[in-house]
Amino acid sequence: MIAAESTSRATPDGYTLNFVASPTLTITPLIQRAHTLDHDKDFTYIGQLVNYTNVLLINKDVPVNNIKELIDYAKNNPNAVSFGSAGVGASNHLSAELLKQKTGTQMLHVPYKGNSPAMMDVIGGKITYMFDITSTAIPFIESGKARALAVTSRERNAGLPDVPSMIEAGVEDYEVTGWYGLIGPAGLPENVVQRLQEAVTKVTQDEGYIKQMAAGGYTIALTDGNGLRDRAKREYAMWDEVIKNAKILEKQ
Repeated sequence: MIAAESTSRATPDGYTLNFVASPTLTITPLIQRAHTLDHDKDFTYIGQLVNYTNVLLINKDVPVNNIKELIDYAKNNPNAVSFGSAGVGASNHLSAELLKQKTGTQMLHVPYKGNSPAMMDVIGGKITYMFDITSTAIPFIESGKARALAVTSRERNAGLPDVPSMIEAGVEDYEVTGWYGLIGPAGLPENVVQRLQEAVTKVTQDEGYIKQMAAGGYTIALTDGNGLRDRAKREYAMWDEVIKNAKILEKQ
């Protein structure tokens, strides 16, 4: 948010840009009461580059093998299932809140100061599961320290081809896909935006870039500025509903 606020105040000449992760525009403004940004008016949207997905990682000793069994276990054992996150309002916190809302389950949220300590407690059995992005989750899955039950994208992820999507696993209409995009301050001249969009397109067609992104479970998903703005607005509305239903602001 510090970077986003700095970007919004910058001179609109194309020399100050923000390579932004989706939660900065779609979640954080809903959680941080003191923010002053208008995600729709304070920026020029240049384009999206990649999508990323979360994966549900569970402690290897929990007696469930898939999402349906996890849901049944949570319903049959009230208060026995807990999940960690990088903090209140983090994307992995809201991914679990969305799962709770769509399945009618009660699960205890345990917020941490970052993903790493939460992951250590999943491995150690202090909490049941957490959502993490594929790029950091894959090493724990490959080492057998944690098990992957589902990815949050609509389709399976190329980095985890054997892991089903949430929808495939039986959670209807569950889709959480993050993204990285390029934005600048409001008022960027059209010729500057066009030049930047051409540069973004060139980067996303580079074989080395594509290979590096695929290794971390990212997928190339190029859009122009209008497409990125529309997506940010849709996801802002979706998370607004999840946050209100979970009464997160009332608990702060």
